[in-house]
Parts: sequence; structure tokens; C-alpha cells
Amino acid sequence: MGNLLKNIALVGLLVLTSATALASQNNQVESSPYLVLKEVGNKLFTRISANQQEIKKFPYLMRDIVEQELMPSIDYRYASYRILGKHLKKISKEQRADFVEAMRHYLVRTYATALTKYKNQQVIFEADKPTQGKKIVSVKTQIIDMNAPTIDVIFKMRKDKKTGQWKAFDMVVEGISLLSSKQAELSNKIAKQGVEQVTLELAALTK
Repeated sequence: MGNLLKNIALVGLLVLTSATALASQNNQVESSPYLVLKEVGNKLFTRISANQQEIKKFPYLMRDIVEQELMPSIDYRYASYRILGKHLKKISKEQRADFVEAMRHYLVRTYATALTKYKNQQVIFEADKPTQGKKIVSVKTQIIDMNAPTIDVIFKMRKDKKTGQWKAFDMVVEGISLLSSKQAELSNKIAKQGVEQVTLELAALTK
């Protein structure tokens, strides 16, 4: 299970990069979650490939790359609110903001670690389809690795009602939702320890 989650985190990085920059150049890409995934999929790894020697010398450079190339395309605030679930309305605005920020840094660290395992995996994307005014769309993909079984992945994309930009908030690997898994893990901890303690623990993991 651990290796599976690492694989999907890795492919999530592959297909969720620089959507903001591309969308500003191509309104058609912005209007379709399918085209966002397909068009921007290789940009992050092109940059990583070009900076392999620097990354080996300075591993923290990977976090900078994730911050710059990936995070604009992830709806970490919405994902954080989903993780908080029933606790969302019980905490203050400041506690929400602190949790969201801790989760964002946690995701940066998680993705940066996953990226060190990049081995030129291939991704096959689902063909573009009309979204018909939908706000949330599931996009199917497959991870093709010559040395491992094919993995089926579904990316859950959400359209921002203000900007019209599609961002990812969850990935489902072989039927397992990463968001739901994290929610189940943290919900009990928040109930027992409080959101402030859980936020501190998340923040400590990023150091």
C-alpha cells in the first residue's frame, strides 16, 4: 500500500503542473479539466530532468520546484476543508487558516519526496469530454511502467467559480481515495487532541 501511494503521488505531480501558466495562454485548456491534465503533464519533469545534478547536490531544490510548478494547480484549501470535515465549523477562522497552511507545506514535502523516485513513467490520459456545467469532474488515467503493473488512477478536479480554473483536490488509486484516507487518519486525532495540536504535528513534519 505504501508503494502504491508513493506511485500515485508521483504521477499526480506529473499531470498537475503549471496549469495556471498554461491556462493564461490557452482559454480552451482552462475550460477543460481533461485538457489541463493532458497539456501540462510533462512540464514539471522536463524541469527536473534539466536540473538533476543540482538536485543531487541540493535536495531542497526539489521543494522549490514543487512550490513553483505544482502548487498553483492543487486546490489545497478545498482539500484541507474536506479533511477537517465535521470539525470545520467548530474551529475559528484563524485555526482554519493555520491548518490549511500546514497542510500545504505537508503536501509540498510529500510531493518533493515522491519526485525523487521519478523513472520516466508514462501516463495515458482520458480523452476530452464536455463538462456540461459541472463543478467537479473525475478524470481517468493510467500509469504505464515497464517494470511494474499498470495502475488505474482517477483525478478529481474542481472548477473555481471565480477564476474558472480547474485544480485537483483528490486522487483515487485502485479505488482508494487519498483524501478520504487522510481524512480518516486526522479526524480521530483532531477529535482527541484538538486541531491546534494536529496542525503543529503537520508543521513539524515539514521541517
